[in-house]
Amino acid sequence: MSDGLFDVRVKRISYEADGINSYELISPTGRDLDPFTAGGHIDVHLPNGMVRSYSLVNDQRERHRYVIAINKDAAGRGGSRFLHDNLKAGDIVRVSQPRNNFALCEQAEHSVLIAGGIGITPLLSMARRLDALGRSFELFYAARAPRAAAFLDELEVLAAKGRLKVRLDFDDQRCGRLFDLAAVIDRAPAQAHLYCCGPQPMLEAFEAAAAGRPADHRHVEYFQASEAPATAGGFEVKLARSNRTIPVEAGKTILEALLEAGIAANHACSEGVCGTCETRVLEGIPDHRDQFLSKDEQASNKTMMICCSGARSGTLVLDL
Repeated sequence: MSDGLFDVRVKRISYEADGINSYELISPTGRDLDPFTAGGHIDVHLPNGMVRSYSLVNDQRERHRYVIAINKDAAGRGGSRFLHDNLKAGDIVRVSQPRNNFALCEQAEHSVLIAGGIGITPLLSMARRLDALGRSFELFYAARAPRAAAFLDELEVLAAKGRLKVRLDFDDQRCGRLFDLAAVIDRAPAQAHLYCCGPQPMLEAFEAAAAGRPADHRHVEYFQASEAPATAGGFEVKLARSNRTIPVEAGKTILEALLEAGIAANHACSEGVCGTCETRVLEGIPDHRDQFLSKDEQASNKTMMICCSGARSGTLVLDL
């Protein structure tokens, strides 16, 4: 575990909705797994070399298992298809220790959780946590149709306790009308914390509708990049700790150039959404293309995501 990775066994695979399976992961030796917090995720390292991040959907108090859910995305880069088509109960897979880039504010007076499609995964863990804490919260869940909405049975159990209000919204029942996300946000109490996870259009609509709310009350998690990675090249990266200079040629990202040079740089999603490759910038001006850092964090130029961001200066000095 010196690299932060360890093996887990697939105990159970369950159908959750059209194209969505859940995977229960346990320790092969029966030990407790590393703790996680609601909204957290693990990176799954696939045998074909791919690394994919998946939110943990179970109760954070559980130490005997992790549960993830994967949507088989025909338009994706192949990770979800590989897992759906190849992973079987009993298989061993390598995963990272849990990390959380989408943390829950447990002290909020009220929380509004907004999910779109597979975006329900981190929010279900949050719903479990808020219910356990006895907090005030509500959940809005939009999907194409009921058959495409995962974990409806578990949400029904939570709602039956009387603390959670669940509002479902299905495309095939709206007769062409759009999901009124702005109205959901407008109705939320002024001090509420708002969380959104779902497809790109939903996240963009959420950020626009919630722009007037305090920045620390707005929380989003992206599953994919909203713009292309910087591949113009034509600059060099100086590695302060390694005492090496790596040219970044046209057509390559910084991460690709480093990996080709034999530099063991941390990475996972390669789209600037998971935060795994965040690297300190010591000198130079990055060309930020990620969805992980806030606008203020990008403007400070203190760190960057080397998987997708480039350079606006001829040289970048990185803490690598």
